[in-house]
Amino acid sequence: MAKITCEFFSTVLNLNTTMTVLIPDRELSTEEHGYKTLYLLHGYSDNHSAWTRRTSIERYAEEAGIAVVMPEVDHSFYTDMTYGKKYWTFLTKELPALARKLFPLSDRRVDNFVAGLSMGGYGAFKWALNCPDQFAAAASLSGVLDLAAHQELTPIDEPIAKSLKHAFGDEPLGRTMHDILYLIEQHNQDSQVKPMLYQACGTEDFLYQGNVTFKERVGQTEFQVKTVFDPGTHEWGYWDKHIQNVINWLPL
Repeated sequence: MAKITCEFFSTVLNLNTTMTVLIPDRELSTEEHGYKTLYLLHGYSDNHSAWTRRTSIERYAEEAGIAVVMPEVDHSFYTDMTYGKKYWTFLTKELPALARKLFPLSDRRVDNFVAGLSMGGYGAFKWALNCPDQFAAAASLSGVLDLAAHQELTPIDEPIAKSLKHAFGDEPLGRTMHDILYLIEQHNQDSQVKPMLYQACGTEDFLYQGNVTFKERVGQTEFQVKTVFDPGTHEWGYWDKHIQNVINWLPL
């Protein structure tokens, strides 16, 4: 397994940015379309290097023979920010195209997956549900899955409240492309292909109730979902355990 820190210029962001990429060292056969790929998203206080520094993702990916792409998105909540940069456009359009240009990654939906923790868990479901033609499966670990409620309940003097303001301005998040619960409801009614979903959250996590709300809502739909609620808090030991479970769950 090769671990690559890739620095590049983003036209969308108009700045140099970085991604960490894991590439299997096995040869691709002539019949293969490129490596199956997991886009792995970081949380609110992290960057592109967090997953490789704090978990054994490199070992898990090597055992599965899957490539992993870990971008950096600052405090953007994976959106085109009202007061900031267009991280949603970067993530969903520029990043995959550039990663496939630089590395032998498959562009087929059946070979692509997305996962993340906390803010990244929100980002993973947001990406997969807004762009279901891009991913066969998506996973959220301790994700911010009821962001509208989180926005309303966050004290205005907390740093994350300022980040939400920068990302979304004064826009109410309910029933928009930023609202995971709304996206589940909307896509349950259309004929688009639906990604498989994996949801995990510790029962002592401060985001647990939002995850319970998501479980209740998605249980009323036709989405294929695996939900795991087990003892745990908002910490790396929990995420290291569950990212291994996610990779074992992926349709590889």
